[in-house]
Amino acid sequence: MEFEPVIGLEVHAQLKTRSKIFCGCSTEFGAEPNTHVCPICLGMPGVLPVLNKKVVEYALRMAIATHCRISPESRFARKNYFYPDLPKGYQISQYELPIALAGYIDIELNGHNKRIGITRIHMEEDAGKLLHDPDQSFSRVDLNRTGVPLIEIVSEPDMRSPEEAGAYLRKLRSLLRYLDICDGNMEEGSFRCDANVSIRPAGTETLGTRTELKNLNSFKHVEKAIAYEINRQKDVVMDGGQIFQETLLWNPDKGQTTSMRSKEEAHDYRYFPDPDLLPLMVDDDWVQQITQSLPELPDAKRERFSTAHGLPAYDAEVLTSSRELADYFESCLEDYSNPKQVSNWIMGSLLALLNAEGKDIQQSPIAPRALAALLKLIDGNVISGKIAKTVFDEMARTGKPPETIVQEKGLVQVTDSSEIEQIVQKVLARNPKEVSDYQNGKEKVFGFFVGQVMRESKGKANPQRVNEILKIQIDVSSDRQ
Repeated sequence: MEFEPVIGLEVHAQLKTRSKIFCGCSTEFGAEPNTHVCPICLGMPGVLPVLNKKVVEYALRMAIATHCRISPESRFARKNYFYPDLPKGYQISQYELPIALAGYIDIELNGHNKRIGITRIHMEEDAGKLLHDPDQSFSRVDLNRTGVPLIEIVSEPDMRSPEEAGAYLRKLRSLLRYLDICDGNMEEGSFRCDANVSIRPAGTETLGTRTELKNLNSFKHVEKAIAYEINRQKDVVMDGGQIFQETLLWNPDKGQTTSMRSKEEAHDYRYFPDPDLLPLMVDDDWVQQITQSLPELPDAKRERFSTAHGLPAYDAEVLTSSRELADYFESCLEDYSNPKQVSNWIMGSLLALLNAEGKDIQQSPIAPRALAALLKLIDGNVISGKIAKTVFDEMARTGKPPETIVQEKGLVQVTDSSEIEQIVQKVLARNPKEVSDYQNGKEKVFGFFVGQVMRESKGKANPQRVNEILKIQIDVSSDRQ
C-alpha cells in the first residue's frame, strides 16, 4: 500500500521587543537566572497585565506579510496547565479569536512552486525554562523567559514531505528576519517548531491520527525527525498496529523519537477569556499604516534581482535568502556595476569563507566596498582572476585593502606583450613534443601551454594576452618548420 504523509507545522517566533508582552521586564537573552522578573511575570496576587503595543505591531507585520485576514477584534485567553516553569498556573494566549487568520506563503522546491496555507497567527507569552543538571537529583527553574512575547504561526496540513516542511520553515524564518521582528535563532530558542505528522492511503482525503514532534532545534533535525516519524508510522500500520495521538521528543543523537505524553486536546487546557485584559481592537488605519511601512520582502526582492540586475533565478534565490545578504550585494553594486560578477564572488569565495569559519554575512571580514575594489582591479587588468583569489584570502586574513596587498606583494598583472612573449618562447622551446602534438591536431595541448606560461609568470601574466601570443608563437614555430 502506498501512503501519503500529511504534515503541519506550529512555529513559535520570539519577538524582538525590548520588554515583555505584559510587563516592563527586559527580554535580553543570557542574563543571570531570575533577574529579569517582576511581580507581573511571576504571577504574584493582585497584579494586572498591560499589553505591549509593539508586540501587536510586530504580529500585524507578520500577518500582513503572510496575506492573513486581520481580525478587527481579538481576545486573550488563559490556557490552564500545571508545569514548574509556569508561575501563574496558566499561559496567556489567544484561542477563539486570534489576531490573524487564513493566510499563506509560497515555497519553491526543485523548481516547483507550492502554496502552504496558514491557519492562524496569534500572540502569547512564553513560559520559563527548566535547567537540568545530570549530577543533581533535582532541577532548577529560570523564569527570565516567562512573559517574553511570542507569535505562534500555525500552518494548514499542506506539506507532503520533510523537504517541503524544511522549505516552508526557511521561508518563514526569512520573512521574520526581513521584517526585523525575530532573529530566527533556533539554537537560542527564539524560533521553535513543533511538527504534526500523520499518514493516509495515497489518493484519500481523510486525515490519519497525528503525532506531534518536539525538540526540533534546527532545519536538519526537523527534516530528519519528520522522515523518521513517517517511516515509523508506515511500519506500524503495515504490521497491523495502530497510531496513537501523542507527543514525541526527537533525539538527534540516536536519530529516533521517544514518547513524551499523550497529546492534549483544547478542552484539556480549559481555555477561558482572560478577565484582566480587554478585547484588542485593530482598525483599518493602523493596518494600512503598518502595511506601508513594510520593507521589500523576499519574493519581491528576488523578482527585482532577476529583472533589474539580470541575475539567474538561482543567484537571486541565494542572494535574497537573508535581508543582510541582499543588502551586502546591493552595497557592492554602489561601487561596482557588474551584478553577475558580484554575485559570483559572493556565492563562491565569500560564502565559502563564511561557512568555513561559521560566520554569517554580518560578520564578514571583507566589507562590500572592499570586495567591489577587488573586482575593479580585475576589470582594470591590474590583477588576474587567479591572483584575485590570493588577494581575497589576504584581505580576509589581514583586513587590508586589495590595492595595498597587490602593491606590498608585487602582484600587479603582467600585460607587457614583450615580457609575455619571452615567457611563451621559453615554454615552447622547453616542450617541442607538445608543440608538435598541437600542430598535428591535438588542440587540448593548448591548455597545457597556458598553464606553463601562468606558472612561469607566477600567475601574473594576463590570461587573454597569453592566449593571443601563444597562438601567434605556435604559428610562427610551424612556419619555421
